Amino acid sequence: MKSSFAATCEMPHFEPLGTDTKTDVLVIGGGITGILTATLLKRAGVDTVLVEAEQLCSGQTGNTTAKITAEPGFAYAPLLARYGIERARGFYEAQMAALQEYRILAREIPCDFEEKDFYAYATTGNERALGDELAALERIGVRMRFANDLRLPFDTVGAVCFPQQAQFHPLRLLAALARELCIYEKTPVCALDSTGAQTVTGCRIRAAYVVVATHFPFLRFRGGFPFKMYQSRSYVVALKNATLPDGMYADGAGKGPSLRELEGYLLLGGAGHRTGVRGGGYDALLSLAGTYYPNSRVVDRFAAQDCMTLDGIPYIGQYTKHTPRLLVATGFGKWGMASAMVAAMLLRDRVLAQSNPYATIFDPARPWPLGTFAAHAGAVLLHYLRPTTPRCPHLGCALRWNEQERSWDCPCHGSRFAQTGELLDAPATKDLASKKAKLYRK
Repeated sequence: MKSSFAATCEMPHFEPLGTDTKTDVLVIGGGITGILTATLLKRAGVDTVLVEAEQLCSGQTGNTTAKITAEPGFAYAPLLARYGIERARGFYEAQMAALQEYRILAREIPCDFEEKDFYAYATTGNERALGDELAALERIGVRMRFANDLRLPFDTVGAVCFPQQAQFHPLRLLAALARELCIYEKTPVCALDSTGAQTVTGCRIRAAYVVVATHFPFLRFRGGFPFKMYQSRSYVVALKNATLPDGMYADGAGKGPSLRELEGYLLLGGAGHRTGVRGGGYDALLSLAGTYYPNSRVVDRFAAQDCMTLDGIPYIGQYTKHTPRLLVATGFGKWGMASAMVAAMLLRDRVLAQSNPYATIFDPARPWPLGTFAAHAGAVLLHYLRPTTPRCPHLGCALRWNEQERSWDCPCHGSRFAQTGELLDAPATKDLASKKAKLYRK
């Protein structure tokens, strides 16, 4: 099912790569991160080629709620505790720089860009988290307003208000940017080496730099991403005849619903859970809609999943310590719009050999938080020990049946497969091998 964004914007289409080619930078992945990175590189005078395995923005980008904000939930209190004032402040500055870059692009490309205040709210029981977040922001020199007059249909104990953040229609922006670029669709990459990439069809792409912008990196072990990241699935319903919010809202603790307006409809999002683990899904959102917006009607529904890092900071930079010309951007959590632009700016500067004050904050080689890693590793191990089939072709994890979406989902790394075995979501790169009828649910 198409999302509200995909249904109101037609992306341009491009031919597959049919012969060998050469470029300065190869960008792999045609979502928001890949298109923004290729755009900033091209506008800096760098010859860039982008390849996409399917069609542009056919993965997670079109299923966002498209809120651009420097407050990814209650993020600054844990950032401050783990990394100190300088890095927490740098994280904020990087998000605000990304927002400003979107403002510049929106002046030339109509994409329904609107400045809106963003409210990270708290509910009963999370008063301390809200207070800690406000205190952390003040410590890093960012004064934000405490808001307790929220006009929401459910009870809250207040919110951190980030003024002049933004919402937009990402596909309208990306469709226009894509027309400026050298792009090949239906061109999956199957191998990388020090000189470039090989496509499934046998074409060779020689490049000085390669950027992997495929949501979850597709190289199975290099960089250790399967061990320091997982995916979380969340859901959105678009409601007609619902009271529209005067800003953008999300639960700072990540448990309650998010809200924003889109062309007269309310986008109600949330019900997130680790991919492959049973959660409320659409049923939970429909229950909320019935309770808080009893006169509303569902006109659309869609879902996406997000790569979650162990410390809440994206991985942007060298794929590994030993691959200075192989770059990556991943792990944006639930806030991919701002992080995608941060990634594009950081990767552009890296290719141009320009220093960027925020590069070390997002370095993929930073130490893992040991406590979080241990919990993550334990959760993954349980699914490897389950003696059930089918198994994920990515790294062999036992798949779980997703009744609501009628799919086989991997609880270890987030790959998803259709009822009949076809690949739906990475990091797996191929369909389920077995075609035994007993594997598939009716």
